[in-house]
Amino acid sequence: MASDELTAGQAAQVVGVAITTLRTWDRRYGLGPGGHQAGTHRRYRPDDLARLVEMQRLTAQGVPPAHAAGWVLNRAAPAARRDGGGHAVAVGAAGPAVRGLTRAAMRLDGARVRQLATDAITTHGVVAAWSDLLAPALIHIGHKHARTRTLIEVEHLLSREISFALAGVVRPDATARVLLACADEEQHSLPIEALSAALAERGQATRLLGARVPPSALRDAIRRAGPDVVVIWSQTSDTADAGQLAGLLAARPTVKLPIAAGPGWDAVPDSMTRPGSLREAVDAIVSQP
Repeated sequence: MASDELTAGQAAQVVGVAITTLRTWDRRYGLGPGGHQAGTHRRYRPDDLARLVEMQRLTAQGVPPAHAAGWVLNRAAPAARRDGGGHAVAVGAAGPAVRGLTRAAMRLDGARVRQLATDAITTHGVVAAWSDLLAPALIHIGHKHARTRTLIEVEHLLSREISFALAGVVRPDATARVLLACADEEQHSLPIEALSAALAERGQATRLLGARVPPSALRDAIRRAGPDVVVIWSQTSDTADAGQLAGLLAARPTVKLPIAAGPGWDAVPDSMTRPGSLREAVDAIVSQP
């Protein structure tokens, strides 16, 4: 075997797909190794890998595999390269779409990150895009940062571009009965931005206060806006102060549906709703009379 030739397993690892996917692409679309002879092991050469990398890139963007294969086989594919400046982020079984988004973030390609996020939201809706693509990418980049103490710039860019994509969801022209806020000192506002966008898709208008909302400011907002639903988000236990929940329950006018959202909260009062996912939060709010 030549030094620049790879087995199917090695090629699958380089491209970032399962070996069964390579076999499917070969069988259905003719994207197997060039020059393969019956009775011999399949060996992938650099030009074969280039086609496979392009195929993976297109399908990760949502292009149907048959269309992507037609494009790859009829156009010169770009040379394969390692994205992310040599600092790959392992995404495990998260899938090629997550891999593509993290690669774009690692390149600091903000326009590409925003386009991938926007396309996913447009095609699949906010809840599915958040659960299957956006949140997993953020988690994997966050894990890489935690291990290496690097990639702060990547985290910031990824978060910012996802925020822009979520803000692009058209908001309904309706009275906002839902108030969304982060707990005092909580800086991770993307989850409630996702909730605001997901509710907009369901025709629900929201008031989004964002990060680090002091209890006094939240009480004033409730007094002035009189919302039926109030969500307080806490990402970590460091920002989950039970006193904030007590203050929400004591606020006037009384909030019909008080929600403690996020993994930071431990025990919450029985009178509060604690959704376990974005979808559960959306369903709870939409079903509120």
